[in-house]
Amino acid sequence: MMKAKEIMEVIPHRQPMLLIDTIEELTPGEHGIGKKCVSYNEPYFAGHFPQEPVMPGVLMIEALAQVGAVVMLSCPEYKGKTAYFGAINQAKFKRKVVPGDVLMLEVEMIKKKGPIGIGKAVAMVEGEVAVSAELTFAIG
Repeated sequence: MMKAKEIMEVIPHRQPMLLIDTIEELTPGEHGIGKKCVSYNEPYFAGHFPQEPVMPGVLMIEALAQVGAVVMLSCPEYKGKTAYFGAINQAKFKRKVVPGDVLMLEVEMIKKKGPIGIGKAVAMVEGEVAVSAELTFAIG
């Protein structure tokens, strides 16, 4: 398991943009599972939405991408590099994510060619899909 300190050694994200708390499982270059404990203290809840706090979908996608970046950048050949979005395809939002939820973030790399990888990404709360997408990563 990786905690925030170890995650920050792999990806460049810092607060408030570091959106994963732990990496629960990791097979470098292949698969990863991360966790985000969603708290009322998240800065975006002040405006999204004050009367009904909901985690923005774009931030759920970003959290999945950060798990994917850890998967890719944990490979020795990519150490010290940065993973960028190449594409977001087939994103589907199925459930609201609210304070108190634990968002489980899973990314499985389904295609790789050189520094480009495509990952199947799914975020779940209590076994229920919140968002799914196909994410393309470019290592730079």
